[in-house]
Amino acid sequence: MKTHFLLSFLFLSTFFVSCSKEDSGNEPGKETVAKTMLNVSYGADPVQTMDIYLPEGRTTATTKVIIMIHGGSWAGGDKAELTPFVDTLKRRLPDYALFNINYRLSATPNNVFPTQENDVKAAIESIYGKKSEYLISDKFVLMGASAGGHLALLQGYKYTSPVKPKAIVSFAGPTDLNDMFTNPAGGNQLISLLLASAIGKTPAQDPALYTNSSPVNFVGATSPPTLLLYGDVDPLVRPAQAILLKDKLQAASVPNEYFLFANTAHVDTWTNLVFYQSFEKVQAFITANVQ
Repeated sequence: MKTHFLLSFLFLSTFFVSCSKEDSGNEPGKETVAKTMLNVSYGADPVQTMDIYLPEGRTTATTKVIIMIHGGSWAGGDKAELTPFVDTLKRRLPDYALFNINYRLSATPNNVFPTQENDVKAAIESIYGKKSEYLISDKFVLMGASAGGHLALLQGYKYTSPVKPKAIVSFAGPTDLNDMFTNPAGGNQLISLLLASAIGKTPAQDPALYTNSSPVNFVGATSPPTLLLYGDVDPLVRPAQAILLKDKLQAASVPNEYFLFANTAHVDTWTNLVFYQSFEKVQAFITANVQ
């Protein structure tokens, strides 16, 4: 994501954030102060790391979890791009533990899709397996931006083990990779080429891979409540991608909300106002749907 995105949202977060206490102590079963752990490994690869922000007073019974997944067309990006989200989430949802994850990138040799899908699953398995150590509950929320939104949706709909998410938030995440390849935003064939590069093949070469990598194909009656946040002039992810998913969710009677921001392009260019409005909706949606 672009520097404009980082600086813009960092300004907004800093303006509103309230401070929390931090300490290195973590006594299982006891009331604790807040704790931050950076670059914690969840796999053997050096890229498989996450930043962890644990709130004070946490317990395995009450402390809910938000897992954050960065974008970058599956080929680039870093968890640092979502670090500006941390302070605003701490302020709005102070009782939540936050996990901001990295994953291996498709631009690296031998890491084409579904490497990214598998890494997200591995990170969640690692977090879930250490619930007692982190003093967190099994109430997970998945949140992603752009390619990270796609990964959050795919994980949340496709897998119920080791934990089924209570809600999903997608900032401009692709939902149907076949459609994205065939009908790229603005007719830009470069998007199709970039997608094929990340996946490793075209839909004609491996239709099953595209089908199995598209969140829209895994929606069912028990899918998690979903919040979709998109821009109406996004040059990378068409709003039609959100509508395809919204229609599936509606047909399956899955609680969902879809917001289309006027005169707004891709998530890495959103203004302070759009981010503020977005997180108003995020806070309300999570509060209503994660009990």
